[in-house]
Amino acid sequence: MTAPQRIGPYAVERLLGVGSFATVWLGYDPLLHGHVAIKVLAENWSHDLRVRERFLDEARLLRRLEHERLIRVHALGELPDGRPYAVLAWADGGSLRDRLAAGEIPTPAALRLLGEICAGVAVLHRHGVVHRDLTPGNILFRSADPADAERVLIADLGLAKALAAASGLTARAGTPGYMAPEQDDPGAVVDTRADVYGLGRLGIRLLGTDPPSAAAGTDRPRVAARPDPPRAAARPDPPRVAAGPDPPRHAPEMRLREDVPPAVAAVLAQATAHHPADRYPDAAALHAALARASGPVGRPAAPARASGPVGRPAAVGPVRQPPAPRPRGHRSYRSRLAGAAVVATAVLGLVAAEPGGVGPDRPVGGTYTTGPLTVTVPPGWSAAGATWAGQYGADGEPEPALVMSPQPRRWAADPRLPGAFVGLSASTAARATPAGFLAERTHDDCTQAPARATRQAGVEWTVVAYRCDRGRPQIVESAALHPGRPALVYVQIAPPAESGPDFVDTLLAGVRLR
Repeated sequence: MTAPQRIGPYAVERLLGVGSFATVWLGYDPLLHGHVAIKVLAENWSHDLRVRERFLDEARLLRRLEHERLIRVHALGELPDGRPYAVLAWADGGSLRDRLAAGEIPTPAALRLLGEICAGVAVLHRHGVVHRDLTPGNILFRSADPADAERVLIADLGLAKALAAASGLTARAGTPGYMAPEQDDPGAVVDTRADVYGLGRLGIRLLGTDPPSAAAGTDRPRVAARPDPPRAAARPDPPRVAAGPDPPRHAPEMRLREDVPPAVAAVLAQATAHHPADRYPDAAALHAALARASGPVGRPAAPARASGPVGRPAAVGPVRQPPAPRPRGHRSYRSRLAGAAVVATAVLGLVAAEPGGVGPDRPVGGTYTTGPLTVTVPPGWSAAGATWAGQYGADGEPEPALVMSPQPRRWAADPRLPGAFVGLSASTAARATPAGFLAERTHDDCTQAPARATRQAGVEWTVVAYRCDRGRPQIVESAALHPGRPALVYVQIAPPAESGPDFVDTLLAGVRLR
């Protein structure tokens, strides 16, 4: 990856990391004479309106909360290609994932650190926000005053959701090993108790004798998959810690260190109870219970650095190196979620579609073809073939997609441009109906019209329209099953402002499937 020399007014010094949905660079602010972390939406997700919305919503949420226990947002901007970026405080002390990889954190320091993390999450809960993805990679450290002190920060709210919108949420998202059971249930309500579960799992990781398998490696969000169970400890000692005389049912197994107070073990067992009703109601209640159970540990302080090399400082958010490529044909059927309420769709590597299906330079009428998809574009529009990022076929390759607009490469970034995304996915059809898939793709700050059905060109479509207060005035989500194969076709449309009510049906009638 070639580093840009500048992003907006900031000089770029080096790459800090690459995540599933963003790239983070270390920048220098020449006016304030300080470093910043610049989080840029990944190019392969830039054409998906929902991913873009979630990226911007995260930055706006952090800006609105503006608290010393949360990563701060200094500014928002946009690259020349239309991708948004957020300028954030640089976490120069690294992440908890770095510390745990370097060595065990002593029990007293680990208890104080867990209390600091709970206090940070309690800030979110007081403002009606559920984080939904509390992992070691999302707990960061920043130098404070005095210079030898550190501040514990909660980062990466990409999966966070305001409680008012989270009630009744059907999308599943989180990181195996830290994700509450209800986050894997499409009909469950996800609230602050899901974060309590994640905090309890962090506590088990900090105080355990043998790290859970999910926590020992990279903590990556996962969608529509059950959490990986903790790996049984290989050593017979020490014995399993009982969680009090009557621990909550279905609490995860814990192998804690011998110097962890039994009362703390009981608190962690209650925090990680299978049923939300058996847990503490929020992070503040868990924090208070830990303080009572751990005794007079003194004023919460910054955690001691673990012995051994910590590695280079981490940037804001889970900035992870890309995983090693899996063998062809063995890639799992899982989608990467960009936000709390969506199954994210995007295009990866836009290439020229074949106009008329007869070659890149010979347009025939207004039709474009990529793979099994052929579309008839409205007058003045063109199309670009692509792949559907996060959706993989049985051969392990990304599934096909297409973007059409007067300017296909700009339409998602420019709210003034109409356009549409068309994708075909066999893996999505295996897990969801068209109506169920669309139920995962609600839009914040928009009013939803009742779903309707329409039959176009032999295909039965489910269509849901949204009227929005900001950005594009209207977004239309539509999905159908391929009439001749087990695949789902999805079309997201931003209609022209001057278009009539028949525009959507006419566009859907022009989607042909082979």
